[in-house]
Amino acid sequence: MKEKQTLTRKGKVLSIIYVVLVAFFTLGLTPVHAEGDPLTVINNLSNFIFGLIRAIGMILLGFGIVQIGLSLKSHDPSQRANGFLTLAGGVIITFAKEILNTIAG
Repeated sequence: MKEKQTLTRKGKVLSIIYVVLVAFFTLGLTPVHAEGDPLTVINNLSNFIFGLIRAIGMILLGFGIVQIGLSLKSHDPSQRANGFLTLAGGVIITFAKEILNTIAG
């Protein structure tokens, strides 16, 4: 005779969470109807993504400046080198869209 398997409390909670997530993603989806020119939508998405990339670049620029300032105070050449590399990376990331537009023509 087979024994009946029972779920533990953790198994019950995980199965409930799974069922709720599946129901949410299947029943909670709304159809989206695109309106207007598809190129406009793609350009808006591109501008949004490059805006996020620019924000990350600005954060890196600020962090690089702070690293350079701290290295000048503590006379640490390796931290100074890391600060200049972070600063250069931040500049490149901040102006990534302009660099790509210049390369592409």
